[in-house]
Amino acid sequence: MSAGTIYGVGLGPGDPDLLSVKSDRLVRNAKNVAFFRKAGRKGQSRQIAESMLPEGVIEFAMEYPVTTEIPLSDPRYNEILVAFYEDCATHLRALAQSGEDVVVLCEGDPFFYGSFMHMYERLKNDVPVDVVPAITGMSGAWTATGHPITWGDDVLTVLMGTLPEDELSRRMADTDALVVMKIGRNIAKVRSALRTAGKFDDAWIVEFATMPNQTVSKLSEAGEKVTPYFSIIVVHGQGRRP
Repeated sequence: MSAGTIYGVGLGPGDPDLLSVKSDRLVRNAKNVAFFRKAGRKGQSRQIAESMLPEGVIEFAMEYPVTTEIPLSDPRYNEILVAFYEDCATHLRALAQSGEDVVVLCEGDPFFYGSFMHMYERLKNDVPVDVVPAITGMSGAWTATGHPITWGDDVLTVLMGTLPEDELSRRMADTDALVVMKIGRNIAKVRSALRTAGKFDDAWIVEFATMPNQTVSKLSEAGEKVTPYFSIIVVHGQGRRP
């Protein structure tokens, strides 16, 4: 029996209309789908694909054992996630080895800070794996602001809000255009780093980019609310142009 294929399918930033033709075809014809989610939640990727999944599709929800409950610096965090990813990979590997194709639903692009990367590294040498790229969440976010993110020779830097504040501010100051992801509980630290780098007044925050509940505002006008995980901060480059 020939092995089935594990498809890591990028769903884009949130709007189902932004899926590629290949991603759309794979999702609509899937017999087995897998997706990551927080326990008790539907899952963002599953939500994006809601209207596209065929009747009778078999679903495998991969529920994170931890998200923000344990600090990233705690050795237990990595130990727990390693075991989790190993268990998920074992399940997907068994399906593929039995001849089943599996579509793994991925938010944004599978190879851009996505959980599917951990599956890919564990499966690529054992069964066929096909990765389908997609529009990233940050692309949806900067487009929502109505301004180009880079001009001419601008350097774009992508940062995670989980970085230490001094590292954030140093890298923010040393770039032309900026994207900050994984905001969530790090919003106060990110704001402070932007002020130190002299970029706070130029920053925009986009929540749920391309989704029905999308909001777009200057960070300086957004108040002190704690933003959801699906928020991205952008600072536009102002480089060379004709």
